[in-house]
Amino acid sequence: MSGPLNAAVLGAAAVEFLHLAPAAVRLPPLRRTLARRTAGHGADPRHVALTFDDGPDPVSTPYVLDALDELGARATFFLLGAMLERAPDLGRELVLRGHEVAVHGWHHRQQWYPAPARDARELRRATEAVTDLCGVRPLWYRPPYGVLTAGPALAARRLGLRTVLWTAWGRDWTAEATGESVYATARPGLTGGATLLLHDSDCTSAPGSWRATLAALPALAAHCRTQGLVLGPLRDHAVPSTRD
Repeated sequence: MSGPLNAAVLGAAAVEFLHLAPAAVRLPPLRRTLARRTAGHGADPRHVALTFDDGPDPVSTPYVLDALDELGARATFFLLGAMLERAPDLGRELVLRGHEVAVHGWHHRQQWYPAPARDARELRRATEAVTDLCGVRPLWYRPPYGVLTAGPALAARRLGLRTVLWTAWGRDWTAEATGESVYATARPGLTGGATLLLHDSDCTSAPGSWRATLAALPALAAHCRTQGLVLGPLRDHAVPSTRD
């Protein structure tokens, strides 16, 4: 391999490494190390952060909102800009009902390959949409698929967003999901300081999978009550700063 070509290959590999390096927080050893910062483990031993991704969806989100009202629970909704643009009234309703809104990106796209200009542009666009259409400035960013790469990580930091993933999930996006399966999958992780990932839309999931989420909510809330835990949004979760 010639010198210039070798240098070009090494340079491309270095760019790819730097782009993917933040995604290492998904690996178990690093995820345990960074749990209190990026994975969403809160400092309050009595609190469980309830979060929903991929909305707002006019088909499914209203059912989730009604269920949360019945349970007396509030949550953080990570919104896709493209979805919010189509349902701005629903974004405002989330805030009016006492929920927290956060940023999930503009599109729900994979971020494996470097596109820093695009990533920064789309994340800024999504952040501005949440701010303008919901009437509040978001505090949090969660990358699609939980894959945090260098471009979005840097863009989020520049926008004043704190990146947070999750410590528990219900695998509620699959075609096989039921209320019972979502509850059984999530329950072991529902300990003090946990952040629970669910979905209020099936826009990137199996059609109708949100119904399993809806069916699981009463059992999840009941379990937390019996354990002396309070379901609530990330703003009440005391997540350690990633700047510490």
